[in-house]
Amino acid sequence: MPPPSDIVKVAIEWPGANAQFIEIDQKKPLASIIREVCDGWSLSGSEQFALRYADGPQLYITEQSRSEMKIGCILRLAISPMRAARQLLERIQSHGIDARLEALKELAKLSADPTFATEFINIEGLATLARLVESGTHFGEMLAFTLTAFLELMDHGIVSWDLVSVSFIKQIACYVNQPMVDVSILQRSLAILESMVLNSHSLYQRVAQEITVAQLIAHLQVSNQEIQTYAIALINALFLKTPEDRRQEMASTLAQKHLRGIILNHIIRGNRPVKAEMAHQLYVLQVLTFNLLEERMMTKMDPNDQTQREIIIELRRIAFEGDSDPGGTEKRKAAKDYKMLGFTNPMNPAMDFTQTPPGMLALDNMLYLAKLHQDTYIRIVLENSSREDKHECPFGRCAIELTRMLCDLLQVGELPNEGCNDFHPMFFTHERAWEEFFCVCIQLLNKTWKEMRATAEDFNKVMTVVREQITRALAIHPPTLEQLRVKLRTLSYAEILRLRQSERMTQDDFQSPPIIELRERIQPEILELIKQQRLNRLCEGSCFRKLGNRRRQEKFWFCRLSLNHKVLHYGDLDESPQGEVAFELLSDKIPVSDMKAVLTGKDCPHMKEKSALKQNKEVLELAFSILYDPDEALNFVAPNKYEYCIWTDGLSALLGKELSSDLTRSDLDTLMSMEMKLRLLDLENITIPEAPPPVPKEPSTYNFTSQLVYVPILHMNYESIFSVPFQMFARQEKQKKYSSHSVFKHCKASTSMC
Repeated sequence: MPPPSDIVKVAIEWPGANAQFIEIDQKKPLASIIREVCDGWSLSGSEQFALRYADGPQLYITEQSRSEMKIGCILRLAISPMRAARQLLERIQSHGIDARLEALKELAKLSADPTFATEFINIEGLATLARLVESGTHFGEMLAFTLTAFLELMDHGIVSWDLVSVSFIKQIACYVNQPMVDVSILQRSLAILESMVLNSHSLYQRVAQEITVAQLIAHLQVSNQEIQTYAIALINALFLKTPEDRRQEMASTLAQKHLRGIILNHIIRGNRPVKAEMAHQLYVLQVLTFNLLEERMMTKMDPNDQTQREIIIELRRIAFEGDSDPGGTEKRKAAKDYKMLGFTNPMNPAMDFTQTPPGMLALDNMLYLAKLHQDTYIRIVLENSSREDKHECPFGRCAIELTRMLCDLLQVGELPNEGCNDFHPMFFTHERAWEEFFCVCIQLLNKTWKEMRATAEDFNKVMTVVREQITRALAIHPPTLEQLRVKLRTLSYAEILRLRQSERMTQDDFQSPPIIELRERIQPEILELIKQQRLNRLCEGSCFRKLGNRRRQEKFWFCRLSLNHKVLHYGDLDESPQGEVAFELLSDKIPVSDMKAVLTGKDCPHMKEKSALKQNKEVLELAFSILYDPDEALNFVAPNKYEYCIWTDGLSALLGKELSSDLTRSDLDTLMSMEMKLRLLDLENITIPEAPPPVPKEPSTYNFTSQLVYVPILHMNYESIFSVPFQMFARQEKQKKYSSHSVFKHCKASTSMC
């Protein structure tokens, strides 16, 4: 019989003694359990001891966290957190350098434990570390371990960052401003300053006074991408916390220091690929830079402001300079010109800029085009003014609507999204990237208008097509504005129609009764194929990030399904693995027979417990949990949507439930569409061989593989690939003697080299 739900069987170690194998009653006080363990080894003073995990982070077990103990886990009897904190504090304050170094090294490791951190902070340990830093007498490893421990302790949120002294800030800033400093010290110093800026407005002001932008930018020119990441993260933090009325000033300072060019040459075009955290920081900088446009985007034009009206007059002057109309009054001539410029209100074009967004930002874009790309501007205006009225493209109206669209696509005015890495390299290639982007897009809009032979009634339809063109071009992240221009040139209106038709054909279902019947017969086979792929993927396993880690020094755990699909193995890892992790390295396991249900999103236990995560939509969308006997939960946060779908599908398959993820629906549509098209191929006038085709010889090299064109059959096995065409052949009367199964047997033997 299985043990009661409140009983957990564990092993407990103690140095120099044989391990004890005991059954822990979860209803029994933890102090009583520790007393019994101490009695087993004849140890007195049980109140001076505690239990810790022997593997992974080796966290202390408390009354609050004891429910996380799993059957079969290995524990270690250790001195209590209070006793450990006092001993370490005494060793840190000792005069022996070696003893102090070892104590700081151990402290840096233990500080990640919230129980220990609370005890250490309560005995003024954090203040002691701050004084060690302020003294300026520690260097090298000793200083690195001191800063690591300080940062770990502060990350628990037990005390406020506002308690940090000015001298501490000055010393940390000194390490950042020094031209030559140890890499580990520099990393931790940058991380501490970033946390100060993000968590305290008063500390932001102190840090801003101590840190020179020039030195931060100098750290971007090193070869170490970790240092570059921490440096740009601090720049972003300072940018984000700068008062709105001073952000333009800071942006100008960064521009004067050539920040954009340094990022482009040393990071984006550097020797190493951009890692995920760096991509996120570049995305944040991109968003913060575009948010500088928000003020103009939300500013309405004042029709009575002569300075603003002068800009509109300048647009008219550049477009129609030299034109004259002796027979009409100036007012009538101006209204005619403004109509040719495409304004909705030609008598008072200032009224076109009273709606926000895009407000005055649209007028800024138009003026930039007119002054910096004057030939393009004049060509667009004049060629439309010479067309028939019903086909002219209203430049003013189009520019205003295009500006609104670009603000929406690039999320101008919104805060950076946590976890998003969607930065565009081309925006780092030009000092006026936003305006240049507008100039490229307005030319696209004019070109698409002509291709569609649009009229004023088609305005919204044209804008929809242009939005699709820009979205498709941005999706490939062109490295330069010129390459964006080239990509948009290929996305003509005819190409958009072709893409739409192609996508529609892959999505449309044939609705005739015979086709529906055929689909119903095929669908169970395809679903079983998808199910097997999901289970195979679970057998390979996946790496997951641990929750509660607020910095870039990530911690991981790995989970995989046994090959017989009966047990889930999992365990902690020090770093993200390369490839599969052996079952022997995964110390914990859950029998599939004990699994009760799979919960997702806000229903997960760890989503209910962590209020901070409840606010993070992306984490909610990637969270899932396994409920298993006895009333326990194994909690996951998938690294991406694909892994989330794979695991929720695979776990549902193990429980005998329907696969309901978006990925399953996509795979089912893809495979069903391909299978249906293959089975419905027209075989008229096609000679079908009497015997299966010969097996080709193995090629001498495989250099040609890079030129292959892949089709979406990655989730199919060989049987489904080879059986499809021969199932069609079998429908031919003269080929009835060849069933798909017999043909597949011949083909399967020849596919090993594939």
